[in-house]
Amino acid sequence: MEFSPGVRAVDNASFDLQAGRFLTVLGPSGSGKTTLLHMIAGFLKPSGGEIAINGRPVDAVAPHRRSVGMVFQKLALFPHMTAAENVAFPLKMRRWDPRGIPARVAEFLDLVRLGGYRDRRIHELSGGQQQRVAIARALVFEPELLLLDEPLAALDRKLREEMQLEFRRIQKELHVTTINVTHDQREALVVSDEIIVMEGGVIQQYAPPLAIYRQPANAFVAGFVGVSTFLDGVASPAGMRVGGTDCAGRQALPLAEGTPVRGALRAEQISLGPAGDMLAGCDTVLPGRIADMIFEGERLLYIIDSDALPGAEIRIYHHDPTGFDLFEAGAAIRFGWQAQDLKIFKTGRKEPTGGVLQ
Repeated sequence: MEFSPGVRAVDNASFDLQAGRFLTVLGPSGSGKTTLLHMIAGFLKPSGGEIAINGRPVDAVAPHRRSVGMVFQKLALFPHMTAAENVAFPLKMRRWDPRGIPARVAEFLDLVRLGGYRDRRIHELSGGQQQRVAIARALVFEPELLLLDEPLAALDRKLREEMQLEFRRIQKELHVTTINVTHDQREALVVSDEIIVMEGGVIQQYAPPLAIYRQPANAFVAGFVGVSTFLDGVASPAGMRVGGTDCAGRQALPLAEGTPVRGALRAEQISLGPAGDMLAGCDTVLPGRIADMIFEGERLLYIIDSDALPGAEIRIYHHDPTGFDLFEAGAAIRFGWQAQDLKIFKTGRKEPTGGVLQ
């Protein structure tokens, strides 16, 4: 899909999604995720390839004739209508028997836990309640596919997290095939059966949430999902060498010694201890000092400097059930990791894994 000559908004994005599954397309602004969703919805025509829903090509089918429900970031609810009237609208447009509409609307308002709000105008509802009306309206006609275009982006954090769980509950209850677009990595991990990570219009990885997090396909995925420390160096027999330091790790592909590489370590996979501690179980243990610590409520994020890893900013999550006063800024410490936790990728252009989930 090209918006201007030579610029591909979506490049050879091929994937299959089983019926009843919840897929999230995750990526930064400009990655192509919204363009992909709008092509599926029928708002944009792809310059090549084919889109099929339940095995039926839909490229020539107008958006309003596709069996697709959609929830937008701005919701597009009708302010002059009540909650019930908004939910009834798609049924009237599809010429449902008027006698069956009230019961159908009541069923779906109950589904989204708004049974007592049917006569409220949209401006009389909270942001979360408006989201629920939009969900009920998108689902009331039993679409084959539900599309979510960053519908939670405008909500505050607490409400957004509550609505993420609501989306998951409703999707599981109805078993409706769902494709969600977001730049929020937590949302993707919480709600999804599968995740596509996109960058530059290309699918970088398509896998279940745990695999995306624990087995990133490349350094971009490792950096975009979760908090990681990155080490730049060259491939070595142990894994990689940073400056004069050998670091135990696992190469994503066998690499010749001396090949430029980038290593990624999850913040929670690095162990931290006082100076002199050899950190039992770690394959690499190095000296460092506390540069900063950031209190995040349930955990501390330590920022570590180490002369052994020049240029690297080491990030370590620390969970302490008894207190958070273990290390002060400037304190000498030791840190380390297991070889299996340092993922090593060849430096250079991101290498996508392809689109079809195996």
